[in-house]
Amino acid sequence: MIRKHFAGVAASALAMAVTAQAFAGTVTTDGADIVVKTKGGLEVATTDKEFSFKLGGRLQADYSQFDGLYTNNGNSADAAYLRRAFVELSGVVYTDWAYTISYDLAHNAGSSGDGYFDEASMAYNGFKPVSIKFGRFDPDFGLEKATSSKWVTATERNAAYDLVDWTMDKQNGMGIQASSTFADSFYASAGVFSKDSNDTDGDSVKQVNGRFVFAPMHDSGNVLHFGVNVASRDVSDTEFDARYRTRLGMRGVDTEGGNDAGDNGHRPILGGANNSPAGSYDTDTAFGLEAAFAMGPASIQGEYVSRKTKADDSAFQDIKGHGFYVQGAYTLTGESRGYKIGKFDAIKPANKSIGAWEVFYRYDSLTVEDDNITTATATRDVGDAEAKVHNLGVNWYANEAVKISAVYVKAKADNVTNENGDDDGDGFVMRAQYVF
Repeated sequence: MIRKHFAGVAASALAMAVTAQAFAGTVTTDGADIVVKTKGGLEVATTDKEFSFKLGGRLQADYSQFDGLYTNNGNSADAAYLRRAFVELSGVVYTDWAYTISYDLAHNAGSSGDGYFDEASMAYNGFKPVSIKFGRFDPDFGLEKATSSKWVTATERNAAYDLVDWTMDKQNGMGIQASSTFADSFYASAGVFSKDSNDTDGDSVKQVNGRFVFAPMHDSGNVLHFGVNVASRDVSDTEFDARYRTRLGMRGVDTEGGNDAGDNGHRPILGGANNSPAGSYDTDTAFGLEAAFAMGPASIQGEYVSRKTKADDSAFQDIKGHGFYVQGAYTLTGESRGYKIGKFDAIKPANKSIGAWEVFYRYDSLTVEDDNITTATATRDVGDAEAKVHNLGVNWYANEAVKISAVYVKAKADNVTNENGDDDGDGFVMRAQYVF
């Protein structure tokens, strides 16, 4: 009887200890206590915040169908692919040092020669409020780019960014950037980057970026945001891709990893040419403005970008482009978009049964002036090329980890067609996303 009573007490004590441990989430060590979190990935950290380790990731599975301007022959095509399949490792060591490693299993980021890394960087945060980051990471340019791909409203960022894609693309190079959030309402960053392309002497292409944000209202559901961006790269004595081209919001026409439309996928070239000879151009400069306002479940945002590729040879003319987008979104279930200084964040469902439902509309516009085009071709007429894109969609945030999206996209161009003579196209995109 005594042994039976003792065994019952021991079992109860063990169960209580295990239960307490599970709920407390704290493991005592010979150093600082350790806290283990499993919500949103696996995170292990010391209670003194000197060390931490987090394993997470994101999976975005897309299916799209499109026709007209989106294909070379105008017929309908489709694409099923992993837009992103990131495994992400991040953490803190000795309080002031942070690291981030993000690898794309879908091979849409990076390349086979440089590794399919979306990011591989370290940061020193000992000079608060300034953070100094170095390694491989995207340069800072634009509001939508600053917002994680997990939480941008449409499946693809605005088409106007296609004009200035180099400003926010690491291109497998390396960089160093100083950034700071200060006085509660301001954010600023400045960076220098060495791109993965060389001039005739073997020097890598150098690029500088700067961004400044003022957000006098910066709480979720109560946002007023303004920003300005600049970027410039030296392309003198460099053979480089000077094309101003666009996917018009439809990634499936040509995606780096996975199934796409293949040879029938059409990315209209609005200006410039690939493999422009060394010495043809001098500098490539971009400028951007951004603004956003959010009140409760409603938000509106927009950006304007311009680019000038300055000629360095009398045989060539400057190429100029500009574009903008305006986007409105409304959460039918009442939740507000999250916001941190300089970028929007996740929508977190209030009702775990029905999730959060968001509807949105975005209008994109692009214009390119290229006086180097003096003779019409099968797909490009003489004069300014223009493109307009309408995006109408819905997002279902089933919970904080799962998001389902559906977007209808309609594009129209002037002075640009496909090989069949089509100057407009329709398509839709569906995405299933899981983040941890």
